[in-house]
Amino acid sequence: MTAIEAIGVVVPAHDEEELLGACLAALARAAQEARPLVRDVRIWVVLDACSDRSEEIARAAGVEIVRVDACNVGRARAAGVEALTAAFADVPPARLWIGNTDADSTVPPHWLTDQLRLADAGADVVIGTVRPDFRDLSAEQCAAWWATHTPGVANGHVHGANLGVRASALLTAGGYAPLAEHEDVDLVERMRQTGAVCVAADTAWVQTSGRTFGRTDGGYARYLREDLIALAQRTGASGSEAAASARSESAPRREVRDRDGAGRA
Repeated sequence: MTAIEAIGVVVPAHDEEELLGACLAALARAAQEARPLVRDVRIWVVLDACSDRSEEIARAAGVEIVRVDACNVGRARAAGVEALTAAFADVPPARLWIGNTDADSTVPPHWLTDQLRLADAGADVVIGTVRPDFRDLSAEQCAAWWATHTPGVANGHVHGANLGVRASALLTAGGYAPLAEHEDVDLVERMRQTGAVCVAADTAWVQTSGRTFGRTDGGYARYLREDLIALAQRTGASGSEAAASARSESAPRREVRDRDGAGRA
């Protein structure tokens, strides 16, 4: 399998001044860990119709900036991919890796090195897992979440907050569609259809905001707001012990290396 030479990370942001700083600080640590393995690692923040301090925060972090006025995450991710592929125009697409996360999420220090390990083993797509910030959830929500998730086991659910792709696989599939939500699921399905090797892993899970109202009507916030509560009601899941355990697991305030859960999606 073709070795990766460079990494670009795309982070769409729409008025994320409260969480963007932590996101970029975590990405800086992940980039630092990955730099000895490749010739360059760069981060692009796509400011999508931002009216808050997001641009100021991104500039202070020293990352690349792209501006769009779409209020559309699919268009924002596509703009970030376009900018990074242009910047790495001298890198063959098969040797360029694109990390994808969200502005309300924090990655672990080994996030990129873990994706590189899987890419070197033959992956074109790495489908990572996410965990909510349990401090944002009720005890019932925490218990319901832990009742349906096993640490170290990849569930194969696609999340834009934890997705890595080889640029050649993304381009072959046509890139991100201009969708207001589920643009990540749509892309992975098209990459599968074009023969990309997809691997699911829980070895570098990403913490994402536990907010119940996000930037779109659906997405992870809706899952936490409606589906998880419904699950808790159906199963009778409850318990302060589960909530306390979940909150103690809230990361990446510390680096966590779950046992390898990699496997074909």
